[in-house]
Amino acid sequence: MGITKVALVTGAGSGIGRAASLALHASGYQVVLAGRRLAQLEQTADSTRMLVVPTDVGKPDSVRALFSRIRDVFGRLDLLFNNAGIGAPGIPMEELTYEQWNAVVQVNLTGAFLCAQEAIRMMKAQQPRGGRIINNGSISAHAPRPNSAPYTATKHAITGLTKSIALDGRNFDIACSQIDIGNAATELTERMAAGIVQANGSTMVEPRMDLKHVADAIVYMANLPLEANVQFMTVMATKMPFVGRG
Repeated sequence: MGITKVALVTGAGSGIGRAASLALHASGYQVVLAGRRLAQLEQTADSTRMLVVPTDVGKPDSVRALFSRIRDVFGRLDLLFNNAGIGAPGIPMEELTYEQWNAVVQVNLTGAFLCAQEAIRMMKAQQPRGGRIINNGSISAHAPRPNSAPYTATKHAITGLTKSIALDGRNFDIACSQIDIGNAATELTERMAAGIVQANGSTMVEPRMDLKHVADAIVYMANLPLEANVQFMTVMATKMPFVGRG
């Protein structure tokens, strides 16, 4: 019998994290759900046997406790989907507080680093060795929206982190990918249906796409053998402003 693969999804309580968790579970993974909101994680798990571990990815002690739990319950980790992320208020950069900036950096960048660090340690030591890390980059890893400096800066940084993990993990059978998602239909993008500010100051309704397409893409990336890797994938609503944004 083959080894049942174990996946960890951060930010699993809603949106892309929830959809990815359910799709990975349906694909045969044992799935660990991490996030700050216990009630939402439990809603994702619902009647399944997914493991719920409340976690603040920006705090080293919380991340270490998460991975200790995974080690105790499953003994290995095959996939980390670094999905947890937050934004700051959409106000001019000079009006942002240090606390607002730092909160985004702590979750989006430091949180991804801390989880990747623990995943790499586990993946190097386990037998069979290796695994896969998928980072949620976002369209903002390529092009900003107006008044989005903290989010955009952290997502650009995720691209550098992805490349570094891919390089440093190469000799240890650890693959690293980045998925850049544009306008998936989640709670966070509902405002687009009413119109969202564009670079020229106008307001425009933006098309969105079914979340299923994102979940399917993540499962595809996850299920590749470790000898193959999708380094970067962009999946987006076809008619959203991206190419030529601004």
